[in-house]
Amino acid sequence: MAVKFFGQFLLEKGAVSQENLLKAVELQETTNLKFGETALQMGFLSEADVERVHVAQRGEDLRFGDMAVKLGLLTEEQMGEILTRQKNNHLHIGEALLQIGALDESRLGQYLTDFKADQAPYVTEKIAIPAETPHAPIWELAADLSYKMLTRVVNLTFRPAPCRVITSLPPRDVVAVMDFSGSVSGRYLLAVPVTLQKTVARAILNEENIEGEPEEVLDDAIMEFVNIVCGNVAAKSTQLGKTIEIAPPEMFRPRGQEIAVPEGHMGLLFPIQTVNGEEMDVAIFARR
Repeated sequence: MAVKFFGQFLLEKGAVSQENLLKAVELQETTNLKFGETALQMGFLSEADVERVHVAQRGEDLRFGDMAVKLGLLTEEQMGEILTRQKNNHLHIGEALLQIGALDESRLGQYLTDFKADQAPYVTEKIAIPAETPHAPIWELAADLSYKMLTRVVNLTFRPAPCRVITSLPPRDVVAVMDFSGSVSGRYLLAVPVTLQKTVARAILNEENIEGEPEEVLDDAIMEFVNIVCGNVAAKSTQLGKTIEIAPPEMFRPRGQEIAVPEGHMGLLFPIQTVNGEEMDVAIFARR
């Protein structure tokens, strides 16, 4: 996949070592606190409050701060203070590399220019899918909510690649599927390697160590994530004048086999590259 992060680009160019990149990432992680962590640090929220917001976000498409205000846990003024602190304290990976002495400023500027040129074909302002896709706004919504929930619920750092039309879903270890019916018919698929299934499961189960969990529990976790995404799609589709019903999710283990797009459907693939170099896919099989 050509979509990449700046750190990956620097590694490929031999500009930094793996060791220094990891040090810079660690510095970023201790500096760039999430909204809830910043609110905790500032004394505006308790850990119980943060968890309450996280749970509420699974059922409604709202950012953390907006949800906290809606729940009466924060005022608009407090939310603004938190956002300001986050913005003022934010540390980019290039700045982190400068701070640990892994790059000098002149080289960083040139690499940033080269990186932007390298990634220009993959940078889009919005999710773009082929105009001939049936019920295109619904499937744009499904992709958008997938990205939002991977960020908010799973706390995954990733970059999406442009959508492309497919005739089959590329092989992945685990695929969770949910069917849509009603005003719009189709199939939503989330395809992940086992490592990312565990990442999703840790978030859904709210457990750091899941190594002892049986396969069924991990499957239930990935299906619950699909429930969260598709439940939000069904709820928000009413704003677009569409009534959608969702079926219970199913799990597949293709074992190296592709999943063909059914006859009478159009296949859309939304590839995702994580910051750790792992790949996953959101796919839509839209009935024509």
